[in-house]
Amino acid sequence: MPTRHTVTAMPRDFDPRAALDHLARGARRERLVHVRHLPRREAEQVPWPEWVDPGVYAAWSGAGVTHLWSHQAQLAELARAGRHTVCATGTASGKSLGFLVPVLTALAEGSHAPTGRGATALYLAPTKALAADQLARLEAMSVPGVRSAVYDGDTPTDERRWIRDHAHYVLSNPDLLHHALLPGHAQWAPFLRALRYVVVDECHVYRGVFGAHVSAVLRRLLRVAARYGSRPTVLFASATIAAPESLAEALIGAPVTAITHDGSPREATTFALWEPPLDGEDSRRSAVSESATLLADLVLHDVQTVAFARSRVGVEAVAAATRRDLTGVDPSLAPRVAAYRGGYLPEERRELERSLRERELLGLAATSALELGIDIAGLDAVLVAGWPGTRASLWQQAGRAGRSGTPSLAVLVAADDPLDTYLVHHPEAIFAAPVEASVFDPANPHVLTPHLAAAAAELPLTEADTEWFGPTVPQLAESLVAGGVLRRRPAGWFWARPDRASDHVELRGIGRTVRIVESRTGRVLGTVDQARADSAVHTGAVYLHQGQPHVVTELDLADAAAHVVAGDPGWSTQARSTSEFRILHTARQHQWGPATLSWGAVEVTHQVTSFLRRLPTGEVIGEHPLDLPRRTLSTMAVWWTLPEDELALAGVGEADIPGALHAAEHASIGLLPLIATCDRWDIGGVSTALHADTGLPTVLVYDGHPGGAGFAEQGFHRAIEWLTATLDTVRSCECSSGCPSCVQSPKCGNGNEPLSKSGALRTLAHLLSAG
Repeated sequence: MPTRHTVTAMPRDFDPRAALDHLARGARRERLVHVRHLPRREAEQVPWPEWVDPGVYAAWSGAGVTHLWSHQAQLAELARAGRHTVCATGTASGKSLGFLVPVLTALAEGSHAPTGRGATALYLAPTKALAADQLARLEAMSVPGVRSAVYDGDTPTDERRWIRDHAHYVLSNPDLLHHALLPGHAQWAPFLRALRYVVVDECHVYRGVFGAHVSAVLRRLLRVAARYGSRPTVLFASATIAAPESLAEALIGAPVTAITHDGSPREATTFALWEPPLDGEDSRRSAVSESATLLADLVLHDVQTVAFARSRVGVEAVAAATRRDLTGVDPSLAPRVAAYRGGYLPEERRELERSLRERELLGLAATSALELGIDIAGLDAVLVAGWPGTRASLWQQAGRAGRSGTPSLAVLVAADDPLDTYLVHHPEAIFAAPVEASVFDPANPHVLTPHLAAAAAELPLTEADTEWFGPTVPQLAESLVAGGVLRRRPAGWFWARPDRASDHVELRGIGRTVRIVESRTGRVLGTVDQARADSAVHTGAVYLHQGQPHVVTELDLADAAAHVVAGDPGWSTQARSTSEFRILHTARQHQWGPATLSWGAVEVTHQVTSFLRRLPTGEVIGEHPLDLPRRTLSTMAVWWTLPEDELALAGVGEADIPGALHAAEHASIGLLPLIATCDRWDIGGVSTALHADTGLPTVLVYDGHPGGAGFAEQGFHRAIEWLTATLDTVRSCECSSGCPSCVQSPKCGNGNEPLSKSGALRTLAHLLSAG
């Protein structure tokens, strides 16, 4: 049973091995690094529970669903018994049906109460599109007596009151819960009093700082619900991840039962790992360009394919390049390729669905908005342009094909990046390794403190609230009193300001964001985190929006706005910066012979000092100073040291130490996402030939969020695996002196200077020899 609104295609024969042989014909064969054939899986069917409401059963049985898969039945029974549960099974495994059976049954039963709402339920998704698709499914089912509605930022004001007063099943997102429902909980009192279930869909995306924010919001919800006398059962749906019960328990602070055995059927998949060719001595053809070529080739041969790219700009580039390639061969096929990304209107998405269903569209370029959005049955193949960040996302994206009972083809096209390079040459790291655990710290004080202020504005905060938010509540509440945010009274801590507490918390980051404003029209093109603004939108920077270049004429930090004008100056810009760190506290330490590995609290100071202008050839045509403030970040980090005489034994002389450590730092940052659910942009690094706190050559990798996000800690606990992969990647790279696939970094503030690939190899090998 598909999990959400589904587009079906006419059955047709498709041979994924033949399609792959066609892609890898001739000289392309060497780009095909590895092929894995994943076998078919049979379904495990069980009867429907006897307690299911007749109207609920009729809605599905009328569509031909007369049995449940084993994990669906297990989820339904646990939910009916009132146990918090997480179902972590594969793509298209029908998790939605598993939680809808008990939820809709409870709502239908409650519709007979004198109030008409003896039970209510709240569904939370990370995107608006996912909530809208869930609503489409519910409306198609038409369960008698159950009223469902989407309540998000796009909901008209006149509809909001009706939803509060009459809806049984409200579909929303954590942002709306934080900004509207919880601050206005008194208006939601009847709904909250009857709240029986909370469904948290796609919970694997809640990691890092975002995960910590959502955890605080969910705990605030459960606290407010308890005030109205309800103790709802929380049901989580997740892609396959490691330790799903730990993730769910961290989100709500209560025990959760995990379901991980997948009873759904799955057709065979042919999975290929593909590495684009070298495009010059020290760089490869981009994954976007290579994927566009492959997509065009598949479309030419009537293979319906979706190509995932990492960014909206990448999606538009894949679609445009594919159409361009097709125009030169068969112009009639170019209109049969489209793009799908966040920001499209619902009617545009519905038109894409119709075009896919009728095979008018053969090629689709998409972001992860499709990974978490509609389910599409009947696609033949999936291309993934660059590692999507986690194995969970990779399997989610690959699972978008082969849903109509036919085999499918999936191809991961490696980007010019250390992690991608490692993975395509170490297929066991994809196919034999378990999926990652989602990592976040619900006790991060930088996240929890403002949420405690918001909680105090909702209901006075007391020491009993340690039940919801942990043992640090009194300490953090007193810090808010000292800052004039809360007021201490005998009954607890009260919100002490005239403004709204929730307005001071941004769920998808920490701190302020900087608006990017088009000077001519005043239109806001987008936002960037203040931490990245100095390097991304400084005065003179070239900023890309929807693939179009803009030049920043002024960065106004006081107003949190960067003013831009459209136009291509003919060059790109790269910020230069300086970084240093201070060790505040060493929490854990391992001795590796002469080397020491540590994890703890650090303070990182960073300052953007200038920027380079580069021609498309890479030639630097100028460096321009900038007057920007020093930024200080208190966070968590993992670091290692090696004495200078040990580096000398490894063949790294004193003059070569800075370049060797710098290259090792870059490569290790690139490989940390292999073991931690992060992107390289979530972390940073600093290296130095002599650090004041250690007295030794030191390499440090830190979480790029105040208070830490759990990524560096993963690096510490799995350091041998992490650094061995780093060494393997640098060693196996075909370049001569360092490239983006091994030791160069796209975010280096020193222009990737100095770097010594050979020095990094010697340093990492010597470091690991004693590990």
